[in-house]
Amino acid sequence: MIRCLSVILALTLSLVSNSFVLAQTRKPQSPDRFPPNPLEIKVSDPLLPARKLDKQPLTIQEQQQLAIALENLNQEATAKYQGGDKSGAFETWNRELRLRRYLGNLAEVQALSRVGEIAWRENERSQVQFITQRLQSVHKPRKAQPVSDLEVLRALGQAYQNVRAPKLALEAYNQVLAQVRQQQNVTAEVETLTTIGSIHMSWFDYPQAAATYEQLLSLASARGDRQREVTYLQQLAYIYEQGRQPQQSVNIRSKLAEIYTRDNNLAEIPTLRMAIANDYEALAKQDPSQLENAFQNYQLAYTIAWEQQQYARVGEALQKLIALYRSQGQIDEALQTSQILLQSEELAGNFYGMMTAYDQIGQMYLQRKQYPQARNAFQEGLKIAQQLQYEDSYFTQQIQKIPMN
Repeated sequence: MIRCLSVILALTLSLVSNSFVLAQTRKPQSPDRFPPNPLEIKVSDPLLPARKLDKQPLTIQEQQQLAIALENLNQEATAKYQGGDKSGAFETWNRELRLRRYLGNLAEVQALSRVGEIAWRENERSQVQFITQRLQSVHKPRKAQPVSDLEVLRALGQAYQNVRAPKLALEAYNQVLAQVRQQQNVTAEVETLTTIGSIHMSWFDYPQAAATYEQLLSLASARGDRQREVTYLQQLAYIYEQGRQPQQSVNIRSKLAEIYTRDNNLAEIPTLRMAIANDYEALAKQDPSQLENAFQNYQLAYTIAWEQQQYARVGEALQKLIALYRSQGQIDEALQTSQILLQSEELAGNFYGMMTAYDQIGQMYLQRKQYPQARNAFQEGLKIAQQLQYEDSYFTQQIQKIPMN
């Protein structure tokens, strides 16, 4: 019995020892967290000649033949994609993209851009990542100088946009910008800045967008290009408004007002003056002295609109002015302005606006406990409401609520 136990123990120790030796000699397998980029791997392909292409590149005739073959691959992938075989389509596209590099950087980047846009639209995240990585490899290869060819850089910028990589796109376009400035190519500079500004706007980066359009404005002003100057000022006004920078918005819109006045383009001024007044209202939250500028601009807006017979704009400006007067407790001024509002709404044929104005007047008289005047205003509003067959019950209720004394 003792001998039997000794044999079993020896066998057990031998098995443990052998297992330990095997464990030491066997190499640990690291998990494959990231699959290899199918666009970076090098595989032989029957479309390529059987020689080392790094030592003996394709001839012009071979490049032409390859270009035709790759277009056929693209059409094959497109057919699969349209037929619902997305996996097969991208597999074929990846083969095409791997081979495009043999036709030069521009051809490859343009193809990556085309397929990248489809991948992003189909929410193929891995494919988008593969294409973005390959674009970066082309842009900044490890063993060569970064790309400096303008046409390739522009294509890279567009490709990065297609895969929604704005920072990389801006990097490429800023390289373009530096080169065209060195060449003193103002036309190309304007085009590039416009593209950069558009990217910033697309991603709601208003500070950078403003900086870009300020540069465009300077270029337009220096060349005396009035049309583009106005366009850039309008764009900057929008940017500063969206970025909630009322002081910068006032500055830009004031320049626009000067240009409109100089060009006798008075039709645009009422809307512009209202926007400036609104900016001053925003500034008045920190500096109450700015309210006076708001009042002045609303008054300018309705005065110029009246002269231009833009009665709808007159009504809009007066409504803003009345609201501002009321917010400051200046009820007398608000009531006087309301009488002008009634005239403008009547001239504009805006019966709804007249009805609203009478309601507003009635509420202000109620606030001051001037009940006869309030009743009269609501009664006038009721007459219009009955004609419009709208809100007549509201005015009836307002009249009934007014104390008799």
